[in-house]
Amino acid sequence: MSARDDLIDFARRAGAGSAAAPDPLWAALTVDAQRARRAAVLMLFGALDDVPAVSGKPLAPADLDVLLLERAHTLGSHPGQVAFPGGSIDARETPVQAALREAEEETGLDSDGVEVLGTLQELGLAHSNFLVTPVLGWWRSPSPVRVVDYAESAQVFRVPVRDLLDPDNRVMATVRRAGHTFDSPAFTVNGVVVWGFTGIVLNGLFEQLGWAVPWDRSRVHPMGV
Repeated sequence: MSARDDLIDFARRAGAGSAAAPDPLWAALTVDAQRARRAAVLMLFGALDDVPAVSGKPLAPADLDVLLLERAHTLGSHPGQVAFPGGSIDARETPVQAALREAEEETGLDSDGVEVLGTLQELGLAHSNFLVTPVLGWWRSPSPVRVVDYAESAQVFRVPVRDLLDPDNRVMATVRRAGHTFDSPAFTVNGVVVWGFTGIVLNGLFEQLGWAVPWDRSRVHPMGV
């Protein structure tokens, strides 16, 4: 079975409402649904160097990567954090249209090469009062990517899934806000820490796909935000 097949099956389960939220932490991440802004992100997976990506269960997928970006450190919202390409949903846009448009604007990818597999459960970002729809995609025809606007992004990169799942690259990120401590599963790759919303979503996806590898959750990485 290929990694793409695994992702398609997960997207089908999500569409049928049989896929769980990515992490119990989401129960505490409530937003005001009446006032919340809608957004969408593109979770784009593809085969490294056009090599067929095999899931290899129970091991992590071989030759598979995911597209991420590091937000500019000068931004007023979530500065310096690693994220999926994405942003606000404009009027009369669907989440899929918004995710593809934002990915083009932020990374320069050619969305014609993206196969949309489905949308996942809408998730609340309490800190900025967003309701975010993850759009799961397969990079059928990968195109070059880059930072389009350095005022928005510090770097754009494709990270191998095997690197994300390597136990040596796993930590629990911890941050204190308003007297409360927030912990999230995180990944240390490409000189950055993938944590918060992106870390939770990736961790939950990998666990539900059966790709996850055991790691030491007592390893704590304090975040200076």
